[in-house]
This record gives sequence, C-alpha cells and structure tokens, in this order.
Amino acid sequence: MENLIPLTAIIAIFVGMPWLILHYLTKWKQAKSITVEDEDLLDELHDIARRLDERMHTIERIIAADRGEAPRAPELNKDERLGDFRSPGQPTELRSRGLRKDY
Repeated sequence: MENLIPLTAIIAIFVGMPWLILHYLTKWKQAKSITVEDEDLLDELHDIARRLDERMHTIERIIAADRGEAPRAPELNKDERLGDFRSPGQPTELRSRGLRKDY
C-alpha cells in the first residue's frame, strides 16, 4: 500500500500529463481551421448578401426614376460593390481543401 501512492503519482506525471497536453494541442489545431461546412455556409451567405445588395440598388434606381432624380453614384458592378474575394473561375472545392487560398 505504501508503494501504491508513489507509483500512481509517477504514472500520472509521465503518462497522464503528456496525454492531456497532447490531447488539447490536437483539439486547438483542429479548431484553428475552418470546416468545409462552415466555408459552404459562408459562400451561401455571401451569395445571399450579393443578391440583396443588387435588389437594394434596383429599388433605389426605381425610386430615383419615379421621382425624376438622377442617380447619385455611378453604377458599380456586383463584384465592386461587395468586394468578391474569390478568384474568377476558382472552384469552391479547391478552396475548401486548402489547395488554393484567396488573399
């Protein structure tokens, strides 16, 4: 019984502590990266925001035409309005796999 306490302490120090540290290190590394589902959701939200922006500009043009006002700002294309950060022609699957990154 006297030897059981030091043996338990040695096992806890040399087995339990490294296991605990390595376990949480891998969890933190996994949490740093964005999942494929999260990236798909962000792409979908970006598309919805772009469509809403186009609708708002259309409504503003209709209201301005009804009032007989000239447009206040020059029309921008949809990529300039919302700042499309995706590279043209770059498939979503390449970005989600980390093969291509957008800067």
